[in-house]
Amino acid sequence: MQILQAGLILTLTLTPIILRGQTNAAAPQPEAPAAVASAPVTASSVLEPVLTQVQTTLTSLKTDKWKKGSVRDEAAENVKDVLHDLQTNLPPLVNAADGAPGALSKAIPLMKHLDALYDVILRIEEGSRVSAPSDQIDSLEQTLKSFGTARITYYDSLQQSASGQEKQVVDLQATLKAQQAAAQEAKPAPAPVPCTPPKPTVKKKRPAPAKAPPATAPAQPKTP
Repeated sequence: MQILQAGLILTLTLTPIILRGQTNAAAPQPEAPAAVASAPVTASSVLEPVLTQVQTTLTSLKTDKWKKGSVRDEAAENVKDVLHDLQTNLPPLVNAADGAPGALSKAIPLMKHLDALYDVILRIEEGSRVSAPSDQIDSLEQTLKSFGTARITYYDSLQQSASGQEKQVVDLQATLKAQQAAAQEAKPAPAPVPCTPPKPTVKKKRPAPAKAPPATAPAQPKTP
């Protein structure tokens, strides 16, 4: 009997705890906060080291040691144009892209310029294989490779940033639609318009028949 009483007391003691645990388990857990998008990569942080490398390589390039001919003359002219471009045309584009990280309207002009610049450096490197000493060929080859890698890295960062911005727009639109739907469902139904009872029909009273005038007695003749 004592064992049964003890078991009953233990059961009554643990029941609220068990029920509370079940309630907590059934309660919906708050959603984890969305991951914060990483800051977009700036153009200067990716491109400045390799642009410095390009400038150093081309400045130290000695085209007068190349084999004489049109290849050397064209390479020398291209080297001059690239060095001028690095000093005058490219810095404003990089600064504009840095001022609005991730903005394609500022990045696309820089991307086009980098593509054109890469093509010119590629022609210089290809010309060196024909006319330049081996040490200059190796230097140009390594510089071209570094420039191409940095260019692709910057393009990839722009694509990732654009994808993140597109996802934010889609998520925001979905959230707004859900909020509008919830607000529409929570909106109380309009109160019914009270029915106005119809006015009672008033029966018109019939006019009373006209009374006939009282008959007058005939006048009696006067006696003489």
